[in-house]
Amino acid sequence: MIKIVSLTLMVAMAAAVPVKGQSLKAIECSSDWQAKVRAAAPAEAPAKPGMERKVLVFSLATGFKHWCIPHTEAVVKLLGEKSGAFEAIGTVDIESFKAENLAKYDAVVLNNVCPDRKERDVFRDVLIHKIDEYGAKYKSLPLAEREALAKQLYRNLVNYVADGGGLVALHGGIASFMYSDEFSDVLGGSFAFHPPQQDVTLNLVDPKHPLVRPFGGKPFVHYDEPYVFARAYEKFNFHPLLEMDTSTLKPHKRLEEICSMPRYVSWVKRHGKGRVFYCSPSHNAQSHERPELLAYILGGIQYALGDLDCVDEPIKK
Repeated sequence: MIKIVSLTLMVAMAAAVPVKGQSLKAIECSSDWQAKVRAAAPAEAPAKPGMERKVLVFSLATGFKHWCIPHTEAVVKLLGEKSGAFEAIGTVDIESFKAENLAKYDAVVLNNVCPDRKERDVFRDVLIHKIDEYGAKYKSLPLAEREALAKQLYRNLVNYVADGGGLVALHGGIASFMYSDEFSDVLGGSFAFHPPQQDVTLNLVDPKHPLVRPFGGKPFVHYDEPYVFARAYEKFNFHPLLEMDTSTLKPHKRLEEICSMPRYVSWVKRHGKGRVFYCSPSHNAQSHERPELLAYILGGIQYALGDLDCVDEPIKK
């Protein structure tokens, strides 16, 4: 495991990594910031699309709201637009998960979808637990109908992936339905916890893998939440791409738990006929100003769309 980052690499990252002891501040998703991202984004996709692709970017958080949600949605749209790989449509409408609506898209992106901790189910939050805040138009429906609708929307998403649709989860998107063993198995794992934000070193599991090619064989160091996962994660039913170097993390009361096994933070996998890509970076929009991360995410989305073939066999336990 690589534990030392070269001075050259550290200098190159200086614009994105804060001074030690300081955190990155939230910034506006302004036109100037989006122009900076567009300039850093790849002009060409790593794979030629097999057809015109449409991607649904779902950005509703009914629990913890990452400040980078609008930035991440903008990043996905810019990546597709500049490269010509896909068209991205953003939404916070749960009715997008009706079967007839999902059928319009080649992949779904869960953009920091963090439901309330009560059930970690965004559909039940909108329709039941937080209906006054998010689902006022459904209040006239009997409770039994709202519960049935929440269950059906979830089932539609799982069936969509199993039947060949692509699924991408970015950063907090791993918390979607995290109390569901089934959905954790679909994604490859679920959120457990994270120590405080700090410099996080991500090593390439296989530098020759086409999806990590944008990193040029070097570790990716950025300021982020060091995500730790649970549930299906222990099965390693995915093909890992990036691994967190836990030896570089600051001391933490749950450090022993963190270091008890390899800590992969990004992977690809199959689920039924569908493809899944998870990417933990990044909690801070500033990381998306880095060309290598933008190119990596673009490749991952293309994998989920079925346009980019690569090794994706699970390593298993």
